[in-house]
Amino acid sequence: MATTVTGTRTKERTGIKRHGPGFPGSNGKNGNGWRKGGDDGAEPDFSPEKYRITMWVLLAAIVMMFVALSSAFIVVSGTDQWRPIRMPKMFFLSTAIILLSSATIQTAARSLNQEAKRRYARWLVVTLLLGLGFLVSQLLGWRELVAQGVYFSGHPHSTFFFLFTGVHGVHLLGGIFALSYLVARRQQKTDQRRGPKRKALVDVVSLYWHVMDGLWIWLFLLLLVWG
Repeated sequence: MATTVTGTRTKERTGIKRHGPGFPGSNGKNGNGWRKGGDDGAEPDFSPEKYRITMWVLLAAIVMMFVALSSAFIVVSGTDQWRPIRMPKMFFLSTAIILLSSATIQTAARSLNQEAKRRYARWLVVTLLLGLGFLVSQLLGWRELVAQGVYFSGHPHSTFFFLFTGVHGVHLLGGIFALSYLVARRQQKTDQRRGPKRKALVDVVSLYWHVMDGLWIWLFLLLLVWG
């Protein structure tokens, strides 16, 4: 006959602390990539590389689209339906504005890295105003085209004129929304967690803006020289 003996056993503690789920034991991280967040709970580790990689993937798709449109433009330019179009004067102004805005956003990013927050905020606002000025000058350029009798559905060259400038303007508008977000949060206090995130956001927005700048220069020269 087997006799079962029940009783109480006291487990000997070895001095190892137990932590709640998602909190580190020794080096601040566990297998799930979370770190101790204090009273607010756990926060995921911040990686600026994720921001940059995401932005590069987005920009690669945008550039590929404009490359495809440019190729179609060059092919169609050899047809009999091609007609020359005089470059609107406002597009020259647009080019000057976007080149200047590329310099101002770079200055803003550099000021933030130097912890010059007032200078950063000032140049960020200037960049936003220049971006809006660019869009206004584009609309005025369209009015010049209409005054020449050039419309979207007139002939292939006119279609590409409006298509190039319109699609680029829509993408630049996305950059303006991003700038508006940064401007709205420019006075927000930063700490050790928010500071690196803000810098990463400014870096990727600056990168996006520079690429929009480069795309416009390409489109402008393509329409000016090839057209």
